Amino acid sequence: MKAHAINDRIYAIHADVRTEDLFEGIWPIPDGVSLNSYLLKGEKIALVDLVRDWGGAPAALETGLSQAGVKLADVDYLVLNHLEPDHTGWLAEYRRLNPKVQILATAKGCELLRSFYKVTEGVRVVKSGDELDLGAGLKLVFIETPNVHWPETMMSYEPSSGTLFSCDAFGSFGMLGDRVFDDQFNAGEHERFEEESLRYYSNIVSSFGLFVKRAVEKLAGLELRAVAPSHGMIWRAGPRAIVDRYTKYASYLDGKREKEVCVVWGSMYGNTERGLKAVLQGLEDEGVPYSMHRVPNEDASYILADAYKSEGILIAMPTYEYKMFPPMAYVLDLFDRKHVWGRTALRIGSWGWVGGARKEYEEAIAPLKWNNLESVEWPGIPDEAALEVLRARGRELGRRVKEA
Repeated sequence: MKAHAINDRIYAIHADVRTEDLFEGIWPIPDGVSLNSYLLKGEKIALVDLVRDWGGAPAALETGLSQAGVKLADVDYLVLNHLEPDHTGWLAEYRRLNPKVQILATAKGCELLRSFYKVTEGVRVVKSGDELDLGAGLKLVFIETPNVHWPETMMSYEPSSGTLFSCDAFGSFGMLGDRVFDDQFNAGEHERFEEESLRYYSNIVSSFGLFVKRAVEKLAGLELRAVAPSHGMIWRAGPRAIVDRYTKYASYLDGKREKEVCVVWGSMYGNTERGLKAVLQGLEDEGVPYSMHRVPNEDASYILADAYKSEGILIAMPTYEYKMFPPMAYVLDLFDRKHVWGRTALRIGSWGWVGGARKEYEEAIAPLKWNNLESVEWPGIPDEAALEVLRARGRELGRRVKEA
């Protein structure tokens, strides 16, 4: 990959990673992901964020630096905004190639340097307001943004260009190819990246919405002319667009959400599916849109994205061996871990010889503080009376979502 000039002294150097690996060992990335590093060339040279040895990323980094007229050994400062291994996994090898480089990170980041890589020398602790003067009018100002999404995270801001290096904040899944800037993508591509930024947020960052809000507040006084994350496109034409997008995502935690329903369903022999169709008719009667996700057929990564933005949740599952349908139990556990709180929710489901899912379900959702409609359960195939109740319950769910 080539070096992309943000200006004549700041370059984006990225590697596109296409892999069968799961991001963080959990989340599918069928469209890959970009790993972005940034080069600043003053009288001294700084590299902001590194890569891991993943999908040829180190070679792409070396090539990009070379195109900008810099060798790996020329870098004076390595700024680590975030210590997660996708941004630091190649650190030990890089230190062997450039033993003189000075590493800058927060105090907590330096602790992680010791625990992950046993690095203690050539390390400088920085905090909010500290500056790194690179000479020739180029400098970095550091802003601590803990828990976005690890406790050691920070952002780095270059005032003369108005460039914010935000690492995982304002990021997205998806490869970039030979284009990296927001004004190089068409409307359809932006729509796809918005889907992937929501999925990225809901999978990676959603547990820390309060800290995202605090981080955005710290940026309020900055002139942002470019937002440069470590995953996804660089925002130079509309830098506030991605900040506003993340602010909206963070508001889903405890504020207004989209007036739609995320439907999560599983059915063993079609009986729960029959009941689900009646509820969907009720939602349609009320004109409420919904997204559909069948478990275990669809990965929970995509379910989280729609659940996180939706006011309504519809859970349709059978009783399985006296308890919940196991794939649904996994999804509900993720809803707890990722703070899918305060939704308007309905559960329906069939049972065979005996029920039992209700008790486990109610225990699972207790931490979520959902506003629950009365569940509907039935034995075997739903009869006409049950279908009428289910359709009515769908209408009720739709009304409540519209009123929320």
